[in-house]
Amino acid sequence: MLVNMVTAINNAIELSMKENNDVVLLGEDVGKDGGVFRVTEGLFDKFGPDRVIDTPLAESGIVGTSIGMALAGMHPIAEIQFAGFMFLSFSQIVNHAARYRSRSRSTFSVPMVIRTPVSGGVRTLEHHSESPEVLYAHIGGLIVVEPSTPYDAKGLLIKAMHTPDPVLFLEPTRLYRLFKQEIPEEAYEVPIGKASVVREGNDLTIVTYGTMVHIVKDTVEKKKVDAEIIDLRTINPLDEKAILDSAKKTGRVIVVHEAPASFGLGAEISALIAEKDIFELKAPILRVASDSLPYPFPGYEKFYIPNEKKVAAAIDRIMSV
Repeated sequence: MLVNMVTAINNAIELSMKENNDVVLLGEDVGKDGGVFRVTEGLFDKFGPDRVIDTPLAESGIVGTSIGMALAGMHPIAEIQFAGFMFLSFSQIVNHAARYRSRSRSTFSVPMVIRTPVSGGVRTLEHHSESPEVLYAHIGGLIVVEPSTPYDAKGLLIKAMHTPDPVLFLEPTRLYRLFKQEIPEEAYEVPIGKASVVREGNDLTIVTYGTMVHIVKDTVEKKKVDAEIIDLRTINPLDEKAILDSAKKTGRVIVVHEAPASFGLGAEISALIAEKDIFELKAPILRVASDSLPYPFPGYEKFYIPNEKKVAAAIDRIMSV
C-alpha cells in the first residue's frame, strides 16, 4: 500500500492492538479527535474508550500511568503531543521507566512505547519543534528511535511493541505527510539498533537521521558527489559498526542532525570515530547542526536548522582536504 508516515504509524498501532489485547493507547486527544496530527484517527471507533484513552493535559500523569500499566502486564502506547511537552514527564521516564529493570534485577520490565512528534521546519509555535533525542539517548535502559520513512516507521514501531523495555519513538513532524512510500499491508519488523545504508559511496560518509536524511539525499544528488549516506534509525543503541565500517571505507565523515551542535549526537559519533578509526581518516570530521540556541520563532527557523546550502558547504570543505 502507498502511504505517508501518518498512515504507516496508524497502521502499526492498529496491527499491534489487534495482535495483543493488552495493548492500550493513551494521550491527549488521541481518541475522538484522532490526535493533533490525526495519527490515531479511527482507532477509537475500532477499539473503544477502554483501549484508546483520552487523558487530561498532564504529561507526567500519562507516562506515570503507562509505567504502572506496563508493570501490571499491559503494553501501553503513550502519546505526548509535542516533544517540548515531554520534559514535564522527564522524571517519570528517567527515574522509573528506564531504571525499573535494573532496579528490580530484571524481576520486572517496562514494555511501553512513548510516541511524540519532534523537530521543526513546519513553522510551529514555541515548544513544538524540539529535537531532544540526545537528552534521552544519554539515559541507560531507554531505547530511542527516530525513523525517516513510512516503511521504517511502521516496522520500527511494531518492533518496539515486541520489545520488553521502554522505547521512545520520535516522529519527525515534517515527514508526517511529506511523501508516500509503498509498504506491506501485513505486519513486519525493522530491527532496532541497526542503521540503514541509504546510499552507497566511496569518497565520503554522511551520518544522519530523521528529517535530515532527505536534506542530505537531495544535496548529494545535486552535488553529484560519491557519498555514502547512513540513516541511523536508532539513536540508542547506536549502530557503531555501520558508522565505523563506512568511515574506514571512505576516510571522510560528516554528521548532520537538526538538534543543536553542542554536546549532541554529532559529537558522540565524532568521538567514536576518533577513538577507533582516527588513522583511517583523510580529513577532520565535520558536523552540520542547528545553532546552540533556543528554537526560534517560525520566521527564522530556515536560518536555524540545517539546509541544503549548509550541507553542500560542508561537502565542499571536506572534499577539498
